[in-house]
Amino acid sequence: MNLHFEERPAQDGMRLGIATLDAPASLNALTLPMIQGLDSRLVAWAEDPGIACVVLRGNGDKAFCAGGDVRKLVEACRQHPAEVPPLAARFFADEYRLDHRIHTYPKPLLCWAHGHVLGGGMGLLQGASVRIVTPSSRLGMPEINIGLYPDVGASRFLSRLPGKLGLFLGLTGSPINARDALDLDLADRFLRDDQQERLLDGLVQLNWQERPRAQVDSLLKALAHEARAALPDAQWLPRRERLDELLDVTDAASAWHAILGLRDDADPLLARAAKTLAGGCPVTACLVWEQIRRAKPLSLAEVFRMEYAMSLNCCRHPDFPEGVRARLLDKDQAPRWHWPDIDSVPGAVVEAHFEATWDGPHPLADL
Repeated sequence: MNLHFEERPAQDGMRLGIATLDAPASLNALTLPMIQGLDSRLVAWAEDPGIACVVLRGNGDKAFCAGGDVRKLVEACRQHPAEVPPLAARFFADEYRLDHRIHTYPKPLLCWAHGHVLGGGMGLLQGASVRIVTPSSRLGMPEINIGLYPDVGASRFLSRLPGKLGLFLGLTGSPINARDALDLDLADRFLRDDQQERLLDGLVQLNWQERPRAQVDSLLKALAHEARAALPDAQWLPRRERLDELLDVTDAASAWHAILGLRDDADPLLARAAKTLAGGCPVTACLVWEQIRRAKPLSLAEVFRMEYAMSLNCCRHPDFPEGVRARLLDKDQAPRWHWPDIDSVPGAVVEAHFEATWDGPHPLADL
């Protein structure tokens, strides 16, 4: 199932639990067995009084986790056109339950988020009690490219970003570096990529019987002090004022057109973002606008329940399979969106993405 679990002896008979996503060839993309295996082990470690702390990481130099295995989901969508595939119902329920467990984990859980941290990888990272980024970290929610939408709790964390930055990042899928992640409260600590083993060695040396969280914080501060010189420059906070003014609009279509106006901008970062949106899915843009609006008053559990309905409905509609075909399968980079013009996306279609596709209680009612 492309997971590796390890327990290292620590002080006073305690142990450190290390969970490694181990599918480097796919950039550690999450499959259903990986989600289920990780969740099961986290439950066991939470209930084991000998486990003092958990570290979650990814194998390989390129990525912590580049998202979910959407190829398999799309295969299932094609086998069940206009329906919710059983795989999708199971996958998203189990993924969001895992993400919620990480958010509410009773023990220190450190996530080492190097390299690509996209989609489902962000879902794992954002719930950790200590979110560690490195010089190689590239965070993002690029679902605009494939006709899905930023899920795994992104409705919550995007809606809480300063000003219009959450809306902009959700619409454009723009990458976030380590400094941005710290600035936007999407990460807690910055360490160098070569400091991981020193962190693990330090954790096993701690006295877990006395103020463990304070000791973890002290260890992280010492390592972060050594890493400060490698911190990249900020990208997004310096541009916040301009983006806030640009996106001071009243609907998704207006936001879309405002960003497209940046395609020839002198700022290469903004021009690149506009070009990404130009090839993106108009329905996704409408969903981003609406999910951020709806998420602001919701609890964490309510956000996951809302996103569950959205995800299953994306599997029933044609844009998600088409986006994955164009970007990841055929790789012609020319998706044929069902509604290619954002001004023509029916409001009823957007509303329908938030409606239940199941009978009876919500499958995530117990969160």
